[in-house]
Amino acid sequence: MSLFGNNIRKIRSVKSLSQQSFAEIFDLKRGTLGAYEEGRSEPKIDTIIRISNYFSIPIGDILTKELTVNQLTSFKGDPDTTNLTGKEDTFSKIPCIDPENYEDYIQYCDKQNYIQDLPSIQIPVNNEKDLRAFIINDLEMSKNSDGLYPEDVVIAEKVLNDGFSNIKSSILYLTVTNENILVRRLFPKGESLILKADREGVQDIEIDISEIKEMWEVKYVFYHRLPKNKSSEIDKKLFFLEKEIQKLRTSLE
Repeated sequence: MSLFGNNIRKIRSVKSLSQQSFAEIFDLKRGTLGAYEEGRSEPKIDTIIRISNYFSIPIGDILTKELTVNQLTSFKGDPDTTNLTGKEDTFSKIPCIDPENYEDYIQYCDKQNYIQDLPSIQIPVNNEKDLRAFIINDLEMSKNSDGLYPEDVVIAEKVLNDGFSNIKSSILYLTVTNENILVRRLFPKGESLILKADREGVQDIEIDISEIKEMWEVKYVFYHRLPKNKSSEIDKKLFFLEKEIQKLRTSLE
C-alpha cells in the first residue's frame, strides 16, 4: 500500500485545508478524498499526477516516502490558484510499450532511434534510472479482484545484464525475451528462470537466461480502476457475525 493517503492528510494540515477545500481544488468528492486518506481506496493515476504537479512533489515521494513538515513547507501550492501545471524538470519522460507495438519492441529494443520514437508518458517520478512503461493487456497477474488488469500501467526500472545475478525471487519483473514480453514473478533456477503468473491455472514458463534480451524490475503500478475495498468486505463479514452472535444470545436467554 502506498503512503499517498497519509501524505495528502499531512499536506492538508500544513496548508490549512479542510477535506472539502482540498477536494474542490482537484474536482473530487469529499468522501472520495476521505477514502484515500484512510487507505480504503487508491486514486487514479491522473489524480496522483494533478496533486503532485500542484504541490511540486515528485510522484515517487508522495507515493513511497513519508513526507515531513519541513519538506512540505518548501513545496509550492496555493489553494487560491487554479494553475495545476508542474515544472517540466520534475517529470520523467518514459518510453511506453503498448500491446500494439510489443512485437516491434522485441526486435528493435536495442536501437536508440526506435526507443526515442516510442510513445511516452510523463509523470513526476524522481528517478534518474532507465525506465519503461508497459500497458497490461491480459489477466495473467490478476487474482480474484486484485492484481493487474488490462489497461493498468506498470513502470519498471532496468536491471543490468550481468547474468541477472541480482534478480530478486518472487518480485514482479517485465521480461523481454526473443519471443515475448511478459510481466510475471521470477524465480531463479540454475541457469534458467521460472516465470509465474498470479492467476490460478496459468502455466509457468521456464526460460534460459541466455534468451533474455532485457529485464526490468516493476517499481510503480497505476491502476485503470479502483482496487476492491478489502476493508469494506471485512467489515461486512464482521457485522454479519455480530448479528448472528446476537441472535444466538437472544435465543439462549
